[in-house]
Amino acid sequence: MLESVRPPCPPVNAATIGQAHQLYCQWTGQSVRLGFDRERMWYELLRQGYGLEDLRAVLAYLQREIQAGRRNVGALKLSNLLQPDRFEEDLQISRVRLRPPQRPKPAPPSRPALSAAEQEAGRQRALKYCRQIRAALR
Repeated sequence: MLESVRPPCPPVNAATIGQAHQLYCQWTGQSVRLGFDRERMWYELLRQGYGLEDLRAVLAYLQREIQAGRRNVGALKLSNLLQPDRFEEDLQISRVRLRPPQRPKPAPPSRPALSAAEQEAGRQRALKYCRQIRAALR
């Protein structure tokens, strides 16, 4: 079984848990009590190396899916969101590209440089056209 490689887990403390819970409440518009049971669920999720950016990505993904009618609003329930397996799957799906990356367009072929005489001839032509326009406007 292949395991995903995660960066080292930053220390999980009460402040980190509080920030994650506050972010969840802000993004969902809820004011859910942070009791011991929920602190433990946050701790278990954060201990696995997930951070606030991961939480933002999952919340944004779930909200898009709910608005599009592809997910049920229950996906945002804290008890569902904080299940590590579900969180990991939602995070990975939020990063999926459904289209292959576009190839950059090739640069147009460059023109060969003009000689000094050709540049001067072009400059004289442009001056002639400017004089004609100026005369026509008088």
